[in-house]
Amino acid sequence: QVHLVESGGGLVQAGGSLRLSCAAAGRTFSMYILGWFRQAPGKERDFVAAMRWSNGNTYYGDSDSVKGRFTISRDNAKNTVYLQMNSLRPEDTAVYYCAAKTAYTGTYFSSREYDYWGQGTQVTVSS
Repeated sequence: QVHLVESGGGLVQAGGSLRLSCAAAGRTFSMYILGWFRQAPGKERDFVAAMRWSNGNTYYGDSDSVKGRFTISRDNAKNTVYLQMNSLRPEDTAVYYCAAKTAYTGTYFSSREYDYWGQGTQVTVSS
């Protein structure tokens, strides 16, 4: 089992920044990729960013909506992955989830590929 706990969400004005954290515990050696997803009310859970835990390679969603504004990073010693979000927009409002994928096959951008999920943290961006 891998246990994931997100933190850092909150209410911020448009143009502001937030840094989300995801602390992993348990069988962390089994983590292949750690990813961030978000889900707005009434919408599907969308891929935001991911990192291959072994070598730090990063991946971002195709949508231009997050490129250049969001950055995924990690602290190996703390088994923690971060999502730095800058220039936030009202459309970034969503529950943000951290997830761990253990299989070496499959894709990193599909939520179905992930085995473990955190409880989510709410991000609200006011206009």
